[in-house]
Amino acid sequence: MSIAIVDVNGWQNVLDLKSGKKRTEDTPLIRLVRQVLDRHPYPGDTDLRSNTWVTDTALDMLEQYNPQLVFLSYAQQYFAARYTRLPDIAWDAMTDELFSEIERFVRQSGFTPIIIGNGDMITIEGWIDLTKLDGAAVCTSCSTRYAGLYNASRRDFEYVHNLQQVERVVSKAEFIREFDGHQEDVRRLPEYLVVAKAGYCFKTPAVPQPVMMPARNEVVPIYTELGKITDITGICEHIRACGGNKKIALIVLEGIGRKHFRLPYQECSNRLKWFCYEPGVAQYLSISCGKHQLFQYPAGYRQSVEADVNTDYPFSGKFEEMPAGTLGEKFVGKSIAIGNRSMFMHTVAGVDISIECFARNLNNLGCLAVIHKRKVGQRFL
Repeated sequence: MSIAIVDVNGWQNVLDLKSGKKRTEDTPLIRLVRQVLDRHPYPGDTDLRSNTWVTDTALDMLEQYNPQLVFLSYAQQYFAARYTRLPDIAWDAMTDELFSEIERFVRQSGFTPIIIGNGDMITIEGWIDLTKLDGAAVCTSCSTRYAGLYNASRRDFEYVHNLQQVERVVSKAEFIREFDGHQEDVRRLPEYLVVAKAGYCFKTPAVPQPVMMPARNEVVPIYTELGKITDITGICEHIRACGGNKKIALIVLEGIGRKHFRLPYQECSNRLKWFCYEPGVAQYLSISCGKHQLFQYPAGYRQSVEADVNTDYPFSGKFEEMPAGTLGEKFVGKSIAIGNRSMFMHTVAGVDISIECFARNLNNLGCLAVIHKRKVGQRFL
C-alpha cells in the first residue's frame, strides 16, 4: 500500500494512493511529509518561482529524511515556452535562473549530479489536421509528433498517407515487429501510429495547441563525472554501479537540449531506431528503468480503452499500476523525488517519498506527496 497526501492551499488529506479513499494514519513520517508540504506551497507550472520550489522542497527533504538518491525534475521553462511565445531575452533569463537553481542544489546538498536535458524546443512550422477523420485520432499534450489512429476508414487512411508533412504510418503489427514487442503489448497500441516530420504538430480534438514543440532530439545533453553514458537507458546502471558509495542526484531539465545546456556535456542517444523520445512517460521510464519503454504507455495510447469508473490510482493519470523495475525501487538506500512535472515523480521514479505539483492542464491544484510503503517499510513509519 502507498499513501498519498494532497495539499491544496494548506488543506491536507491523507489517502490511499491506489483506491483514493481516505486514510487515518498519523505516523512520524506522514507528519514529516505534511510539514514539508505546508512549508512549500506550489506557485504554479509557469510561475517563475516554480523551479525555486523544486530546489527548496528538495533541500528541506534532504534535511528531514537524509536520502542517498534524489530524482529531480525542473519543468517551469518547458511549460512557459510551450504555450506562450517568448522573446529570446525572456527564454535566456529563464535558462539562467534554471541553471542557477541546479548549482544551488548541488552546492548546498553536496550530492554528485547527473544532469540531463531532455531535448530542445522549436517553433512549430505547421499543423497536421486530424480533427475531421471518420475514426479517432489520439495525441496527448505530452506528444506532438506522434498520433494514434483508431477505427480509421479507408478515406482516413488515404488522407493521412497523402499528407506531405507525415514521415511514416506504422501499423500495430509493424510496430511490434520493429521493436520486439510481445502479445501482451497489443492492447495499448493504436491501430496505426502516425509520425509527423520534424517541425510539424498534430491537431487533434481536446488537446491544447502549443506554440513550441519538442525538436526531433535524436541525442540529448548529459553532464556527469561518473563516466561515459551513451544512451538514456544507461543512466540507471551508472547510478547502481556507485553501490551507495556516493550520494547521487539525477536531475532532468525539461525543454533543454544541446542548444541551451550551460554545462560541459556528452551526447546521449534519445532514440531507438527511428523512434525519438519526446518529453513524456516513455522517456522518463526509459531513464528510470534502464531499458527502452515503448509499450507500457505508448505514443497514441487511448486511455478511454481501459477507462472505468472504478479505475485504480485516480491521482496517477494514465497509470493503472505503479511501474516495476524503476530506479528508486531497485535502489537499496533511502530515496526521494521532487518535481514540477505533475504525476511523473510518484510513478516513474519509484522512490520512497515523492513530492510533485498537483496540476492539470496548467491549473494549479496544489501539491501531491506519495509515500511508497513497499519501499520505505514499517520501521520508518
